[in-house]
Amino acid sequence: MTKPVSKVREAKLELYRKKGKIHAKAVSGRFNTLRWAMVWLTQIVFYGACWLQYDAVGGARQAILFDIAERKFHLFGLTLWPQDALLLAIALILAAMGLFLVTALAGRLFCGFVCPQTVYTMLFTWIEAKVEGDHLARLKLDQAPMSAEKLARRVTKHGLWLVLAGWTGFTFVGYFTPIRELAGHLATWNVGPWEGFWVLFYAAFTYVQAGFAREAVCQHMCPYSRFQGVMFDAGTRTVSYDVGRGEPRGKALQDMPAGDCIDCGVCVQVCPTGIDIRDGLQYQCINCGLCADACDEVMTKVAKPVGLIRFASELELTGTPRASGRPRLAVYGGLMAVFIGLGGWTLGQRSPLLVDVLRDRGSLAREGADGRIENAYTLKLMNLVEAPRDFEVAVSGLPGIDIVGTREFASEAGSVKAVQVTVSAPADGAGSGVRHIAFEIRAKQDPAARVVEKSTFFLP
Repeated sequence: MTKPVSKVREAKLELYRKKGKIHAKAVSGRFNTLRWAMVWLTQIVFYGACWLQYDAVGGARQAILFDIAERKFHLFGLTLWPQDALLLAIALILAAMGLFLVTALAGRLFCGFVCPQTVYTMLFTWIEAKVEGDHLARLKLDQAPMSAEKLARRVTKHGLWLVLAGWTGFTFVGYFTPIRELAGHLATWNVGPWEGFWVLFYAAFTYVQAGFAREAVCQHMCPYSRFQGVMFDAGTRTVSYDVGRGEPRGKALQDMPAGDCIDCGVCVQVCPTGIDIRDGLQYQCINCGLCADACDEVMTKVAKPVGLIRFASELELTGTPRASGRPRLAVYGGLMAVFIGLGGWTLGQRSPLLVDVLRDRGSLAREGADGRIENAYTLKLMNLVEAPRDFEVAVSGLPGIDIVGTREFASEAGSVKAVQVTVSAPADGAGSGVRHIAFEIRAKQDPAARVVEKSTFFLP
């Protein structure tokens, strides 16, 4: 028998009804301490790394800089070019494999401890608590009518949020535009449209996501929360409630003993996404461990063993013996090893010199004053090191073939230089038609920097 339409609509309304803003209760413990340690670590790196300088050959420059205008990525002494896109692809694959491996081992640790959404929500919530008080005071303030005190607290809170968001946007853009130059431009209100747009966009994005969206991002926007389950198995350790030990909840009765859970609800009060971990594994859970910290405090107060809520696997909670192996861990670990090796080999084989040879198609061949046949070429010399170099060009592949005129060219640090080269060969030395030749380019300062590029020579 089907439900009445009114009942179905009521169920849908209940399913999608807005819970209201979550004001999580503050809690202390080892997981909360670890979370704040990760906040400090990640933000010291993020806000500080862009100010580091590196003494390059051409002078000091920003140590970490994605120079879009020059199409370079500076990472201290290493400079990557668009031709090194394979290294970027390998790095992204390694990051994905690492995330999968960590998820298979211990669930959504990334979400709970180092995800930018989590980190900035923690910072914004900390500011909110300092200005408006603890979770009960904030809830009371939300429900109170507007007053001078409420307005002052709200203005102060949002002002501090905007300062943090603005500094975050400025820092983000500082990885793509030299941050010292960007600071000078901002001080004189002389920011270009590109920098200005992205500073404002990223600041607004941080302000909205960390100040207003908060747990909604984890609950409804994050794709990782939806597909994380396919990376779990029975041996994955996640924040879990020990049902066998905790149930039945509440006080013991004369004819029915109770479990260790006293049904205080503090695990729900501290949860940043507002879920009840006692309902089992849920996609909204970010594995932050705050409920475990809160439950351990309660268990200590009631003189019961801690760990009613803890990181545990399904096998551990049910007492099932662990299987001999976990294939997904072997797959993730093996793929990481393969791509680490591939990345190391690619980086080791990376040449500091790249050359493109373009033959002049407008004139296949011409006869010189000495009767030799000449072909014209354009050589694009890409000096991929941050130091000026002199390159020497030689040609081979036909009897008597040689370069006419200059065969040494100077190149600036980290630049692409197009040079014109004329090659001549005897008219009667190798018949007629298209013949294969090879250009050899060497760096005089570093003989190991040597490139051989094939091309063709036309004899009439």
